[in-house]
Amino acid sequence: MTGRRTNRNHQTLILAIFLLLLSAQLVKTASEYDPYKILGVSRSANQPEIKRAYKNLAREWHPDKNKDPNAEDMFIKISKSYEILSNEERRSNFDRYGQMDENQPFGQSQHHGFRNFHNSFYFDESFFHFHRSRDFADSKYLLHHAQFNSDILPDSHKRPYLIKVTSEWCFACIHIEPVWKETVQQLEPLGVGIGIVDLGYERRLATQLGAHRAPSIIGLVNGKVTFFHQAVVREHLQQFIEDLLPHRLVEKITDDNYLAFLDSWHVENKPSVLLFDQVPVVPLLYKLTAFAFRDYVRFGYVDQGDTHNTRLLRQFNINTYAPTMLLFKEDTERPVDVIQARGMKRQLMDEFVSNNKFLQVPRLVNQQLFDELCPVKQFHRRRKYCVLLITGEEQAFLPGNKAFVDFATANKKEVLRFSYVYQRQQQPLCLALLNQVSLTPQVVILERRSPAGKVLYRSVNGGWNGSEEDKYHLQEQLELLQKDPTYLSLDATLPELNNEMAPIFIIQWMNAAYDYILQLYDELLYSNWREMMPILSLIFSALFILFGTVIIQAFSSRPPKKDFVEVTELTDITYTSNLIKLRPGHINVVLVLTNASKNALLRKFAKEVFSFSGTQTLHFSFLNADKHYHWMPSLLRSASDATESMGHSEEDEESSDYTGHVLALNGHKKYFCLFRPVFTGDDPSNSETSFSDRSRKSRSRSRSKVHHKLDRLGLWMERLMEGTLPRLHVPAWPSLDETANTSSTES
Repeated sequence: MTGRRTNRNHQTLILAIFLLLLSAQLVKTASEYDPYKILGVSRSANQPEIKRAYKNLAREWHPDKNKDPNAEDMFIKISKSYEILSNEERRSNFDRYGQMDENQPFGQSQHHGFRNFHNSFYFDESFFHFHRSRDFADSKYLLHHAQFNSDILPDSHKRPYLIKVTSEWCFACIHIEPVWKETVQQLEPLGVGIGIVDLGYERRLATQLGAHRAPSIIGLVNGKVTFFHQAVVREHLQQFIEDLLPHRLVEKITDDNYLAFLDSWHVENKPSVLLFDQVPVVPLLYKLTAFAFRDYVRFGYVDQGDTHNTRLLRQFNINTYAPTMLLFKEDTERPVDVIQARGMKRQLMDEFVSNNKFLQVPRLVNQQLFDELCPVKQFHRRRKYCVLLITGEEQAFLPGNKAFVDFATANKKEVLRFSYVYQRQQQPLCLALLNQVSLTPQVVILERRSPAGKVLYRSVNGGWNGSEEDKYHLQEQLELLQKDPTYLSLDATLPELNNEMAPIFIIQWMNAAYDYILQLYDELLYSNWREMMPILSLIFSALFILFGTVIIQAFSSRPPKKDFVEVTELTDITYTSNLIKLRPGHINVVLVLTNASKNALLRKFAKEVFSFSGTQTLHFSFLNADKHYHWMPSLLRSASDATESMGHSEEDEESSDYTGHVLALNGHKKYFCLFRPVFTGDDPSNSETSFSDRSRKSRSRSRSKVHHKLDRLGLWMERLMEGTLPRLHVPAWPSLDETANTSSTES
């Protein structure tokens, strides 16, 4: 018994010593990887100091420049240290708990230390001879949350990204690693961006991408995230990238359509590039180049093996043994630049297109193009002068426009940028430079001084019609400008240009709806329920809003819109409610008629005011002048100022015919607006007809004349709604009762 107890005590002692040594090793490991010590900064260092230290150390220990065997490990430590200290949340976490991430101590993030296993047991991975350190080739692709949003997302509008989501202890990630490396080696030289996201260290970024398991492969194009769901094979990954690109990036060109393609520079305002190659399918390299420059250049592809392209190959004398690129601008018969190479490289294609991404004389169609063509002056030696032709798009302006292009082609200089605008499309810009609408083309030379729109400019006298005299005069002005920069003596602040190429709103909405439907289908087909919850929540919310709107409309008490105009008669009973006690802000539009003209005028009145009948503050009435013939003269006498301006005497008013007059009465504020009928209908006469015919036609003309008295009422109603009609104020509304008006007048 004593021997057993002694043996057990020895085992306990050995276990305690082992645990003590293990704890000491853990503390030592964590302290060795202090990010402050690695970067050589104090714990109170600010972000600029940390960034400066990181740049200096990264430059010193970069494995491509430092041949020290430990350079790679040191560079990884420096990068990880900066990743921690540049993030305030992680830095605070390390300062408090000595941890680099939410779950793992800093020392455990490197392959030399101990690893976390189920958050309770630590072991040295070298015990299993399983070396899991990340290759340095992979470390340069690691993405961080801030970097992704500031750099990768905007860049995805110029090139697609292929992103792998991985994590520690992901054995399936190890299984696809050979295929991934092979795919990266193939796609990266073509211009595809590569990224790697570690689920353990970049949980915010993984959540933003919607990636909840490893391994996952994601495509990113135009800011849109798409998951790869097929077998991880190089061919599948390449096809996945091609499918992410927009359709019709590259147009197939044949003998039948190449002229229309090259002539489209007028409408598209872009140069055109033709690629000639032997393969029937457009190469991915060419599609990626077209995606990067799609805002500047149009791309076409010619299959040299197609029998429908013989005329095209013969016209441009194409060598069929190597891929050839031709770039066309305004001249569709001769390319301005050509490259031909057996092994066409992405860098060569980018330089070729970027050096020719503008026409000789591009049209300013938006502010972005204006900023690129005519940048703001920064230094004296880098100043750019913009020679701007303000012209029209009609056929009569074409000869002058072509002459301006010829002049610009013959006078290429680094400091001069030639462009033109259509005055009708960019009126605010033209008015700021010319101070008036010009009927003839004008040339303006300007220099931009600030991003806010301030420019120095001068207009070339005499305008521009493309004559040799105009060319000589403009050449003289440009030479004078280069000798004396103070030649630009006027200044102005230009407004932002109208975006002439902006797609119609409905097209944008349809494209967004199409992308959303595809995303929904993809989520329903491949995602698990946790990933589907946000999209399902969105669907149910939309359905709830839709049905709620339908139910509210079904039970709404609002009456349906009428297909007729309700016109009431002003009588002794309705006069008070329809005028004197009319609610504030409401107006009663009253038509004055007689028994003889009632039917004709009411039909015409209803037709003219029908489009305004939906307005809740308008009411429509009519007043029978045969019954209340004293009311109109009494109203006009009350508006003494208006009566004087009209120049009518009281006798004229009593005897006047007010048939067809319309009044807009504001009962609360006691004013009215008056419409006087204007006859605009035809009144033909024929002296050769018989007496009976003349009598019949006389009656017909009388009815026609009454009908046409309200021809211009619609325009008057529009001015009434705009509030531009003169208002005649009255001290009080006259009564419909003749005796009341008489007694009021006598008093």
